[in-house]
Amino acid sequence: MAMIDLRSDTVTKPTPAMRRAMMEAEVGDDGRLDPQGMGEDPTMNRLEAMAAALLGKDRSLFVPSGTMGNVVALMTHCRRGDEVVVGEKAHVLNIEKAIFEEEFFGLIPVTIPDPAGKLDLALLEKALKTKPIRLVCVENTHNFAGGAAVPPEHLQKVQALAHAHQVPVHMDGARLFNAATALKIEARVLAATVDSVMFCLSKGLSAPIGSMIAGTGPFMQRAWERRKLLGGQMRQAGVVAAAGIEAIRNMVSRLEEDHQKARVLARVLAETGGLKAPENFHSNMIKLDLTSLNFSAKEFQAEMAQRGVKVHIHAPTEIRLVTHKDVSEAECLQAAQIISQFWKERRREMA
Repeated sequence: MAMIDLRSDTVTKPTPAMRRAMMEAEVGDDGRLDPQGMGEDPTMNRLEAMAAALLGKDRSLFVPSGTMGNVVALMTHCRRGDEVVVGEKAHVLNIEKAIFEEEFFGLIPVTIPDPAGKLDLALLEKALKTKPIRLVCVENTHNFAGGAAVPPEHLQKVQALAHAHQVPVHMDGARLFNAATALKIEARVLAATVDSVMFCLSKGLSAPIGSMIAGTGPFMQRAWERRKLLGGQMRQAGVVAAAGIEAIRNMVSRLEEDHQKARVLARVLAETGGLKAPENFHSNMIKLDLTSLNFSAKEFQAEMAQRGVKVHIHAPTEIRLVTHKDVSEAECLQAAQIISQFWKERRREMA
């Protein structure tokens, strides 16, 4: 039985063009710097220049993963033991975690509510006035808010509050281009609201590996040093950079297709009338509340796997569906129908 994999857009496979580019990439030792402070891998240099220009930042830096990207950025902004404002449901706090672990870097999270992915501005201002905050972190799209795209108007207010206290802002923009696509703006508009930003090449953009950090020149120089400290320095990195170039050139423009697939899923599930899918969502994620089924997320995941659909557990009674290039709209419709059929069967059992 063929499986419809809606667990995450991290399961995307590199395109044939990416594979060709990787095979043919011109490479050098990215870990060795020239007199201008640039690595010796020409393909990586092109990727980093392209990403920086796309976001309107001075420089960018390739890292193997989004987790490392956020860790490098926070280590660059902060000193051990600094206090950092972060949303209660932020991915960097609840999933990545390491930067806040005492045995690693010991940052102290100052958590404030982030409903719909937006930091509570009043509580943010209070924290900035009453605590020695070193950094403010935002997330876009916001994973635990169901892929919510946070608009630049809100982010500009966050930035203004932070900068009034000489505090920089970092964005976990793992799915930054999904946010820009949903908001119908250029990614540089969102990047302009923060001092540093991380985005992933390996999710909806379908590259096999890698994320980018972007920011000012001095910040990025320090970030390069911290990447090396963490073991993220690579040698003939052009092999993976070539896939990243293809991702930026050719995969950003098709993200709206993934959002359309999510709308198809949401429409069919809404028609079921039992499973609670959000009425308004922004990108390629849908959260489903299973409370009315009297079924745990783990039980639901196992049941769906038997029926040919892979889903991701988000909470004890909540699952997540994520659309991407490697599931078609027809497969999304089929998955929605499978889920709806199970709901109908479950409702009869509970009657």
